[in-house]
Parts: sequence; C-alpha cells; structure tokens
Amino acid sequence: MAERTYAKGLHDVGASTYAYLQPNGSWGWSNAGLIADGDATLLVDTLFDLRLTREMLDAMRRAVPAAAAIDVLVNTHGDPDHTFGNQLVGDAQIVATARAAEEMLAGATPAALQELLAQAPRMGVAGDYVSDAFGAFDFSDVRLVPPSRTFGGELALTVGDLEVQLIELGPAHTGGDAVVHVPAQRVVFAGDVLFAGVHPVTWDGSVGGWIAACERLLALDVDAIVPGHGPIAGKDDVRALRDYLAHVQAEAVAGWRAQLPAHEVARRIELAPYAGWCNPERVVTTVDAVYRERAGEGERADQIALIAEMGRVAG
Repeated sequence: MAERTYAKGLHDVGASTYAYLQPNGSWGWSNAGLIADGDATLLVDTLFDLRLTREMLDAMRRAVPAAAAIDVLVNTHGDPDHTFGNQLVGDAQIVATARAAEEMLAGATPAALQELLAQAPRMGVAGDYVSDAFGAFDFSDVRLVPPSRTFGGELALTVGDLEVQLIELGPAHTGGDAVVHVPAQRVVFAGDVLFAGVHPVTWDGSVGGWIAACERLLALDVDAIVPGHGPIAGKDDVRALRDYLAHVQAEAVAGWRAQLPAHEVARRIELAPYAGWCNPERVVTTVDAVYRERAGEGERADQIALIAEMGRVAG
C-alpha cells in the first residue's frame, strides 16, 4: 500500500469512503469516517468534544455535500472519544453493538470528565497526567446520546448502492467493539480494534479477545484499514498490534504466575521493537487487564489508579 500523509483532516481512502484523522493519535485524538453514495451517508464515530466534531462535520460537508444530512451513525464502541459528539447528528439512526450501548451508558459521563479535569490540580501525579492527556478537550456542553439501534454478530446495511457490513469483534479493546467493512472499496473502519503507531490502552476489554479480533481483521479482503487512532494503515499494522498484545500477554501471564505485582511487570517488559509508538506507559493497562482476566473475578479496571501509575511511568 502506498504511504499516505498523516495530517489532520479528511482523507480519501477509496471511492465514496473517507477517513477523518487527528494526529498524533494519543489520548482523545481519535479518527472517524464517512461513507457516501449519492445522497446517502453513513458516519463512523464522532469525536471527543463538540468543537472537534463540528470541525469534522464541516470538513465533510465541504468535501461531500450529501454529508449535510447524516443518515446513519455507527459507533464502533462506547468510549467517549468516539461518541461524545453524537448529539450533533441526533437526527441520524445511531447503531452500535448491544454491549457497546451498555458500556456507553455505564462509562464516564461528560460531567464526570469535566469534574476530573477541574480536580486534576489537586490529584498529584495522576492529576498531572490527566491534565496533559485531556486538558485540550471541553466536555461542558456534551450530552450523551446513546444508540437507537443495537445488534450482535453482524449487521448488513446499504449506503446508496454500497453494501456495508458491521462486524462485532469484541470483547477486544472494549467489550463491544465492531468494525465497519465496505467490501466493494476494500476498506474497513476498525475503530479501536486497531491502534496504529500508538500503544493500545485496555480498560475493560480482553487481551486474548483482542488478539483474536486482530486475526479476524486480517482475514478481511481489504487494502486500507482506518484505525481508531493513528494513520491510515494496512495489514502489517494489524500484525504489529497482534504481536505486541501477544508479547505483553505472555510477559504478564508469567508475572502473574510468579505472583509479581502488575505494575512491576509492566515496567520490566521489553518494548524496544515499538520505540516509535507513542504512549508506552499504556502497557500498564494491558498488563492489568491480563491480571484481571487471569484472576477471573470480572473486576472493572481501577482507572484512577492506572492513570496514576501511567503518570509515574511517563515521568
């Protein structure tokens, strides 16, 4: 696949398919997508706040006039950086997996994130990390708008004359991940099943499930893969993420069996092959997820404790 420019804005990834990219792909700087055929439109994900989502929608409307009216919005999963702009396309049918819809409603609210930012100066290391990661975003006017239609497994949609396949791949990054496959254009919008050039973050997903999701992504007949974070990618990027997850999983399982603390194991893992990826401190979350999976207790991630540890690792 020819090398593509990684710059903020709308990028053509095939006839009728577009990726909206936000470098550098770190915390909150997520990607989205647009599929348009004739007057029909499907938006893949919104962004982390209203200002960013408005900028994206304006760019889409300038390039594709039909995007003035979005017919369908697909949320690839329930994380706020892919859903907090939903209210700006409130007239669209909003589609997600049933698990993603549950996680969206159970997850961090806009008010909670705004309060977290307000409290950050008094939170020590964790607060410094929160301010650095999320200080650029404004959640004050965000209103959570959940999906109006849910599915499990697979769901076939049409956008004009284009066939679009929604494929549930979770639990992976989250419990309810899905990808949006456009077979005729050989394009898939992978959501956060793929982080390209960015260390992944794992809150309440499954590392083993994520490795399996990468294998299913590799089985699709596609040339272009739009990740949830990072530049437009190809299958080599999926293989790299799969191998990263398998490496971290193996090291974490060994540490768990040796009864070592998760944070100690995370600091010991050799990540030199991934030196070009941003946010290496996120390995803390993946090790923690493996430990929780091995314990089999179904505990949710202690996000504040993990953020504090990432802050210490990032230094």
